[in-house]
Amino acid sequence: MSTSIIYWTSTALLSALYFSSAALYLVKPVFVREAQARLGYAAPYLVPLMVVIKVAAPMVILWRFSVPLSDLAYAGVLYHLGLAAIAHIGAGKLKDSVPAIVGLVLLLTSFATQNAVREGVSPYALTHMSANARD
Repeated sequence: MSTSIIYWTSTALLSALYFSSAALYLVKPVFVREAQARLGYAAPYLVPLMVVIKVAAPMVILWRFSVPLSDLAYAGVLYHLGLAAIAHIGAGKLKDSVPAIVGLVLLLTSFATQNAVREGVSPYALTHMSANARD
């Protein structure tokens, strides 16, 4: 399978996960607040902030007008998905952690393959070393 197909598929699926999650936050804010409260997060401004983040992060990754900003978005998504998985597992809701774990796999795949496909090389992606070896 082509690296380009792997990159774009993982990136598109990760973006779809984040965009659909943002839509859920917008359409069912009471449900989301209650779910967060069950996990121990009762911050009234968390839902609107997360909508912005869940839209902005994948847009920055997809658009990639700045490699450092794209790397920052990848890092933010990594922390968010990691903490989400840990929160669900810690609350004894193993089944609810599946989207975060799937998102982590998609994120790591997208990040690792980005340099083989995109202009502008991320110094942190795994394929950076093999890209230098080809030069």
